[in-house]
Order: sequence, then C-alpha cells, then structure tokens
Amino acid sequence: MPEPVLDELIDRMDQELGELREQGRLRQRGGERIRARGAGAKDKPTTADRVLATVLYLRTLGTRDLLAQLFGVNTSTLTGAVHQVQPQVQPLLAERGCTIPPSTARFRTPTDLTASLANSSPTKIEPTC
Repeated sequence: MPEPVLDELIDRMDQELGELREQGRLRQRGGERIRARGAGAKDKPTTADRVLATVLYLRTLGTRDLLAQLFGVNTSTLTGAVHQVQPQVQPLLAERGCTIPPSTARFRTPTDLTASLANSSPTKIEPTC
C-alpha cells in the first residue's frame, strides 16, 4: 500500500474512530461525561497504530501475538483495536479499489520477521492500490 494511501486512510479514520469511541462510552456510562473531553487515561495504540495493525492483520503477515509485540500492547488490546477499526477500513479501501491479499509469508516472532528482512534481497513490491 503506498504511503499516501495509508496516510489518507489514517486521516479519515481518526475522526470516525473518535466519534465511535465516544458513542460507545456514552452508552456504557448511561449519560453524558462528567470529566472534560481528553481527561483520563490515553489509549496506548494511536489511530495510526490501529489502522496499520488492522492492515497487517488483514494481510495475515503475522500472528496476533507478533503484532501485539510489534506495537507494544497485549494481545487483547490489539484484538480490540483490530475489531474496532476493521469494519471501517475495508469499505474505505474498497472505495479506492484496494485489496489486501494474504501474505505468502507468516511470521510468529519478531526474530523471524527480522531474519526474513535481513535475508531478503530488495525486490519490487507490487502495490495493492
């Protein structure tokens, strides 16, 4: 996926995810917020992290454990982020005619991924968009 496409996807998702998260929290609280917006603990994975993790997950590049390690979160946090973002990402990619084909390689540990990158020769990567 070209970097400009990923950047555009992240920009579009940032506002939508914030609104969805606020709606979910409103339902969970059963009313309006007591604290000001932005107060309290911050989500560890940023919107960019969430979108990138979802794209990598859809690509089936690695296990959830590997992706969680790469993003510095636990597996349940990564799974929640992917499940939150995936329904919004796929229609946006479809609008642009982008598909995310499964990877031919699947990695289980960061060491496996690093070793593969170190041993691979530079090749032309075909964009999906």
